[in-house]
Amino acid sequence: MNGALVLRDGSVFEGVLIGSVDEGKVCSGEVVFHTGLTGYQEVLTDPSYAGQIVTFTTPHIGNYGTTGDDDESARVFARGVVVRDDARIRSNWRSETTLAEFLAQRSLMGIAGIDTRRLTRILRDEGAMSGAFGAADESLLLAAARDEVGTAGRNLVAEVTTGQPYDVASRRSGAAVPNVVAYDFGIKRTIVRYLSEFANVRVVPADTPAEDVLALRPDGVFLSNGPGDPECVEGAVGNIRALLHSGVPTFGICLGHQLLSLALGARTYKLAFGHHGANHPVRDLATGRVEITSQNHNFCVDEASLSGLAEVTHVNLNDGTIEGIRALRGNAFSVQHHPEAGPGPHDSRYLFDRFAAAMAAYKAGG
Repeated sequence: MNGALVLRDGSVFEGVLIGSVDEGKVCSGEVVFHTGLTGYQEVLTDPSYAGQIVTFTTPHIGNYGTTGDDDESARVFARGVVVRDDARIRSNWRSETTLAEFLAQRSLMGIAGIDTRRLTRILRDEGAMSGAFGAADESLLLAAARDEVGTAGRNLVAEVTTGQPYDVASRRSGAAVPNVVAYDFGIKRTIVRYLSEFANVRVVPADTPAEDVLALRPDGVFLSNGPGDPECVEGAVGNIRALLHSGVPTFGICLGHQLLSLALGARTYKLAFGHHGANHPVRDLATGRVEITSQNHNFCVDEASLSGLAEVTHVNLNDGTIEGIRALRGNAFSVQHHPEAGPGPHDSRYLFDRFAAAMAAYKAGG
């Protein structure tokens, strides 16, 4: 079925609808672009993309199919997907379905045949903006795009967090296995899997009070990734601040990094078009080593606001933005990028070892 994508500024892109197609269906959201060459399934099932329409800059998407083993959550949280070419032939021994079938099974609509180079240039120059696509008249799509509120000023975490705590046993054995409480602000399955390599993990809802977490006597607390504006995640900053006072080792990734920074007293701001991809260079300031990282965030920590609160440990070499901090008071550190790399390179995986070492030291001292 033919369709069109219309941006808030009136830009129109004609294409063909794929996935869960319905003549009366309109998908709207904040349009962003992702620069990874692979990993489209992991991206679409990453809860951090709630509220967004994901544009893939790689021309051919779907050429190795999809498999349930690569889902990063129980369902798709992205609003829609935009591609240049939807590969109709999949070639991979792990493949179970085509991309179009994957989208249809999850009631997600996409649009293919789009000039994604032109679209990406608009988003790069003008910043991420709302858009809408479907088979409807262009005037209706433009109205839907302009009615879309975007991700700023919204608590999208409430839409993706778990409703009940759940446990994941460590793949290690022995009495010395530490216990981690992980806040689910939109946690990815790969992160839980990495944590479970060295710890028993209890995943708790985003609004779990700090006193309930501390009552579990954790050896460490993890602050997960997630979508939306960090300043709108109700209760999170106060809970993290209480955890910092307790001295328990705390490790944050992506949204968890932003929330930790807010708890320390810093500020955040929204980037023009965000960082979405698996090829962002980050420098570890302690070693000088450059890591190629996976990233997915729209907000960033204001460096000037960190003065006297935290030490900057990592920076993005593309634009100089903050990629990691260590709290000057409290046993906590965090990074803006994704060391679990689902998808992406594994250059930053050592950060999980650093968290494990911090917990071991805490247990020994406690």
